[in-house]
Amino acid sequence: MAEEKTNVMRTLEQKKVPYTAHCYVETGETNGVKVAALLGEPPEHVFKTLVTVGKTGRNYVFIVPVAEELDLKKAAKAVGEKSIAMIKAKELLPLTGYVHGGCSPIGMKKFFRTTLDESAKACPTIYVSAGKIGYQIQLAPADLARVIRFDYADLCVK
Repeated sequence: MAEEKTNVMRTLEQKKVPYTAHCYVETGETNGVKVAALLGEPPEHVFKTLVTVGKTGRNYVFIVPVAEELDLKKAAKAVGEKSIAMIKAKELLPLTGYVHGGCSPIGMKKFFRTTLDESAKACPTIYVSAGKIGYQIQLAPADLARVIRFDYADLCVK
């Protein structure tokens, strides 16, 4: 159990959404595949939150398994953009309120259109960042949908 509550955890509790917190902060690990191993989970169940910008200048959030790479063409198609690019690391904190390695799809400064990789449909629960490096939350995709709006799409490089 996490030693401290993050804003993500407080948000989930306010909305009465069940979750399990996991803390591995003492390891200092930020590599998603290694984090999955620390959690004792296959990397397909642990997701990373990626923030992008479309050709229109709009920002989008994509949530994909940690071992996978976001297919920028599939991502653009999923949100109806001509093209998508990752935002620069220095833009992440002012835009979302989160640092690289601790970006959660829950509780960003403002809501951006969000797409979850369709592989999550096969997982009883998934892990996403709890909004701080070293903290993850585990919850069912249906429970995540109670907190943020998202669509499913095939997003990963095959």
